[in-house]
Order: sequence, then structure tokens, then C-alpha cells
Amino acid sequence: MKLVLNPPFDALWSGRDPFSAVEELTGAVFRELEGRRTLRTEIGGRGFFVKIHRGIGWREIFKNLLSFRWPVLGAGNEWQAVTRLQELGVPTMKVAAFGCRGRNPACQHSFIITEDLGDTVSLEDFTRDWAKTPPVPRLKWALIHEVGRMARAMHQGGVNHRDFYLCHFLLHKDPPCGKGRIRLALIDLHRAQVRSSVPRRWRNKDLAGLYFSALEIGLTQRDLMRFLKIYFGLPLRDIFGNEAALLNQLRLKAQRLQVRFQRKYAVAQ
Repeated sequence: MKLVLNPPFDALWSGRDPFSAVEELTGAVFRELEGRRTLRTEIGGRGFFVKIHRGIGWREIFKNLLSFRWPVLGAGNEWQAVTRLQELGVPTMKVAAFGCRGRNPACQHSFIITEDLGDTVSLEDFTRDWAKTPPVPRLKWALIHEVGRMARAMHQGGVNHRDFYLCHFLLHKDPPCGKGRIRLALIDLHRAQVRSSVPRRWRNKDLAGLYFSALEIGLTQRDLMRFLKIYFGLPLRDIFGNEAALLNQLRLKAQRLQVRFQRKYAVAQ
């Protein structure tokens, strides 16, 4: 069993079984599945997001493995990813509590509680109208720089996200955008993988996902080149020489993702 309790849960749950106590938390429920529950709760005027995992069963584990997908067994993934990102200086969530018990991966009980990041907006929503109403160039460049810096640090530090889209970057509204330093936070790390180094395959998947999520926001070729210089830390000539195959692969993957998205949207309609 692994247990980490930070304020206010260290005092709130003193003398109690945390795994029973976390199940009693109430609030707005964002997701309710058979083996997973996500909600927002308030304690002492402070907001917290709670993710509870109760095991996915052997059937779901084998289903994922047969589809060549590594299953998410519990909150441990997110805990490890948040911890590593904090070590790397990549802004992310702050963990208030984490617990995991049970050796059987099919019925492992775990939870993670993170502090509400406050007044934020996702980059997906923030950039939604950029194609029609372009932002101030200085603001756009600052965001590109910070996203590139975070992506580079994350991958160099052995973390790949697996859902690396603009919607999982939260922009703090305080201070107001364009006044002072840009503050972003990377969230939704429950599928992230942590290793000593990120395999090229998984690095490419993250970059393709990010590229896909930014296809419709009106970025120029110069904007994309700016991101590449920040991410690779090299002159463009070297990037094109060293990563020509990668860049072509990213374009193809992004195109396939877009076709898949359009098919899903058509079915939903």
C-alpha cells in the first residue's frame, strides 16, 4: 500500500481509513463509470478534484492488451506523472492526497486528489476564435514558446502524455493574459507513461496529437517553425536535416487523426 496525505486531508482523515473516507466525498460528478469516478469537492472553501479507481477487471485488461493498448490500472499513473513533471519544472497539478492498495491489478483500489487550479481556461477554448480573430502576436508567441518549452522538458524527462492536446493545457487568467508572464498547467495525466526516456514512437504520437489539436486555430507556417525551434532547441536547418522523416510522419499522423475525428463526428450526427 502507498499513501500520501497532504493538507487538509492529513488532518481531516486522521485516524480514519482513507480508502473509505475518499468514497464518502461528495460534489459535482464529472465522470461515473463502473470502475472509475471523478468529482469536484470543496473542503474549507477550497476546491479539489477527486479521481477514484476501483479496478477495471481482468476482462478489460485483456481487452486493452489484445488491442495493443496498455491499460490504465489506477491512479498510480497520474501520481507518477505529476511527481516527475514537478521535478522537471513543468507546471501541472498539485497533489493533495494519493492512495493505492491491492496487488491484484484487476481490483486495485486507488485515488488521487488534486487542488483546483482556480480561474483558468483551456487553450482549446482560448484559441477557438483565433482563425477569425487573430490574437496579439506577442501573446501568441508567448504561448507557443511556453507550450514548446513544456513539451520539450516533459519528453526529455521521460514522460509522454498520450492525450497531448490543447484542451489539456490550462491557462491561468491571473494575471490577465498579455500582462506579465504566461502561466500554463498541464492536466489529465491518467494515461501518461513515465520512463527513463520516451521512445521515439510515443514522442511522435504526442507531437502528432498536439499538431492535430492546433490545425484549425489559424497558426501560420512561421508559428509552426517557431514551435519546432523551441522544442528541438536547434536551428531550423538542423531540424529539417535531422528530423525530416519525423516531420513528414507527424503530418501524415495528424491527417489520419483528422479523418478519424471527422468520421466519429459524422456518426455522432
